[in-house]
Amino acid sequence: MIYMKTEKKEEAISEALKAEEVLRSRWYILDTQGKLWDLDEFDFTGHENLKKFSGYEYSKDRTSAQPPPHVELMRSLELVDYEPASDPGNLRYYPKGRLVKALLEEYVTRMVHEYGGMEVETPIMYNMEHPTLKSYLNRFPARQYTVESDDTTYFLRFAACFGQFLIGHDATISYKHLPMRIYEMTRYSFRREQRGELTGLRRLRAFTMPDVHAFCRDMEQAKEEYRRRFKLSQEVLAGIGFTKDDYELAIRMVRDFWEENGELVKELVRQHGKPALVEMWEKRFFYFQVKWDINFVDNQDKASALATDQIDVENGERYDIRYMDEDGTQKHPLILHCSPSGAIERDIYGLLEKAARDASRGLKPSLPLWLSPTQVRFIPVNQDMVDLCKEMAAALSRVRADIDDRDETVGKKVREAEKEWVPYIVVVGERERGSRKLQVRI
Repeated sequence: MIYMKTEKKEEAISEALKAEEVLRSRWYILDTQGKLWDLDEFDFTGHENLKKFSGYEYSKDRTSAQPPPHVELMRSLELVDYEPASDPGNLRYYPKGRLVKALLEEYVTRMVHEYGGMEVETPIMYNMEHPTLKSYLNRFPARQYTVESDDTTYFLRFAACFGQFLIGHDATISYKHLPMRIYEMTRYSFRREQRGELTGLRRLRAFTMPDVHAFCRDMEQAKEEYRRRFKLSQEVLAGIGFTKDDYELAIRMVRDFWEENGELVKELVRQHGKPALVEMWEKRFFYFQVKWDINFVDNQDKASALATDQIDVENGERYDIRYMDEDGTQKHPLILHCSPSGAIERDIYGLLEKAARDASRGLKPSLPLWLSPTQVRFIPVNQDMVDLCKEMAAALSRVRADIDDRDETVGKKVREAEKEWVPYIVVVGERERGSRKLQVRI
């Protein structure tokens, strides 16, 4: 680990991050037929989003000259805003934004529970000089926040790996327990991203990330789990509101992995249903042999990883995690690192960017119904209708309904409900009271 002076502060820089900055990659496109194309030979006709993503990845430029559309939306919808009293990249959430974020956290957690993830909770800071943790820090490409307490320097976690692996080290594990899946919704994880790269919800220094690791017996079991988690991640993203047209797949690996496990990689691309970007290294710089990431491409042609998974071949031994195999010998497991949705903040970013794209095409912007802070708004035409609106709202079980009983015109109330992206707007007057039938604006 080395230290660099940045923005007049000292920050921890890993050896892996230094390696990433000078890493030489070969770039390809892998099509659904299993053919690997050099990047400059592939015909991107019909795959314009993949072309944008490939250009973004190849350029390595993460800065933005102008704020992306979602920044204005997150503010105007009263979801999220910058916090001037905190470090850049640390945000404040208003009640509507906290509701959306909580709904996403609950949904992803439920999906991981159904997959078999056992939920734990671990500290957000760890001793910088712990030999195992220090070794791992140097293998992960990220900048760290550090904290001084008494005479000890601590770093803030960038993921749940540290706590979950220390649990694994202390556990008594049999091969019968594998694959063993451990999960945490990290609120928060921290990465001290460069200031020029910080943008709204797209790139943060403090973020909430679902992190599920699987300890696997061997490469065959790891590959089977890898397939299962890829499907899980696709299902999670679909449930949030993303379609395959919204994202692009990247698979990053050492050449040896491709040569030995190319069929697995091709299988993932077939399941993805369209060509994918491949980044290949001649030698392994990191703790993993392969990782895939699903990336959202926004209105500025910038990409951000949502879901991801890796096959880690180092940390089982580094953390001295052992399992008793069938023959009575102790062995180190392979470890898979998966975030089936990516950072929750990035999911909100992606949904807002999608809505901005719809608006630019003349479509009505919206959040998915299940994430809309207010799903139904009742608008009484006068004060005599307020009690009826209350009765109707109370009758809607498990629906987030409210009543706009302000002394404003009905037209103004409707326009403001539309500006708030309320999916269903119900104007209630004498006709509705008499017929008990409602006219709903969608």
